[in-house]
Amino acid sequence: METKQIEKVLKAPAPHMVGDGFRVHNFFPSGYKINMSPFFLMDYGSKIEFSARKEPRGVGVHPHRGFETVTIAYHGAVAHHDSSGNSGVIYPGDVQWMTAASGILHKEYHEANYSLAGGPFQMVQLWINLPAKDKMGKPRYQAVKQADMAHFDLPENGGKIEIIAGNYRGIKGNANTFTPIELYNARLNKGGGATFNFPEHFNTGFMVIEGSIKINGSETASVDDFIHFKNKGEEIKIEALENSVVLVLSGEPIDEPIVQYGPFLMNTEAEIHQAIEDYNQGRFGYLEE
Repeated sequence: METKQIEKVLKAPAPHMVGDGFRVHNFFPSGYKINMSPFFLMDYGSKIEFSARKEPRGVGVHPHRGFETVTIAYHGAVAHHDSSGNSGVIYPGDVQWMTAASGILHKEYHEANYSLAGGPFQMVQLWINLPAKDKMGKPRYQAVKQADMAHFDLPENGGKIEIIAGNYRGIKGNANTFTPIELYNARLNKGGGATFNFPEHFNTGFMVIEGSIKINGSETASVDDFIHFKNKGEEIKIEALENSVVLVLSGEPIDEPIVQYGPFLMNTEAEIHQAIEDYNQGRFGYLEE
């Protein structure tokens, strides 16, 4: 099987704040102009210490339409509420998968007890595009707790692959997706290794959350690096140079036009105008600040 070569190892762009609770590095689409469809956006919150605070930091009520937000927690805890009546808290290792589809309001805050104590905070948020036929479907919410997450134990105490979505070595991930998506956390012990096989045309990238790794026996990448792969070859091998955590993203591109306006991700300008009108008319539901 042909090796999937690295296009580039990308360093974290300068951070910016989202609300007052999320300091993020936007790897794409603004940080780097790379094609990672169906992943439209990746905000990486590198590890930061938040001081203790009574009033939780976060992002107030805001709308989304036309895509899914996927939040993966590594340190800290985030509380979520939305206008479809869903709420929940994700702790380290947990994943929150919200399908905005036809429209939703939501808010995200540091969980109350974490806020009172303070401490390390590290997250990833992805925006995953939806195909045109599903953009105006019903919103839904999937909570994937680490304790319940499907996983594959690597041989020789090498660590484990947590399968959030997709299929690794015949083990299916917990989250349901609209298009073919592989999304894993590779938690590798020092010296541990893993092999991945993705179709050549899938867009693929690895985010180093912790530690450092060697890719395909040659190039290395360290914490806060994103490895973008070429659409050539299928097999990727990684080895942990120290205890490491790697977020693995691979998915079949959605070959449709995209028009983005703020929190809306649609196919045409007319659909964007409709989204703005629907939001202004209160058709996304109601959520208290």
